[in-house]
Amino acid sequence: MEGLQFAVSSSSPNSAITIDGASKAGPSPVQTLAFALASCMATDVLDVLTKGRHRLRALHAHLVGERAQNDPHRFVRIDLKFTIEGPLAADVIERAISLSREKYCSVWHSMRQDIDFRVTCSA
Repeated sequence: MEGLQFAVSSSSPNSAITIDGASKAGPSPVQTLAFALASCMATDVLDVLTKGRHRLRALHAHLVGERAQNDPHRFVRIDLKFTIEGPLAADVIERAISLSREKYCSVWHSMRQDIDFRVTCSA
């Protein structure tokens, strides 16, 4: 690897990625954190819904983060919007999102809890 590029992997098979501080050969470390948060919550929401035997056609996540102006340029606000396609009641979706945020999402619980974190959903 060169420059700010790092090959990272874990003991799980097929889990290697390139992280690039310049965002050229792969996502930056902060982009990777955003991807991890969105996918962690999406995984939880999907898991809760499918275990509850709720059928859905698709789940999409869109994350927008705002970072501090000064170093360390950490996230100060995150807006995560889910779009869920399928015949699901709003309260069922809200419960799945709440469970992810309050109990299951290990990525969110590893981040600073003073981040203004807003999660919304449209069906």
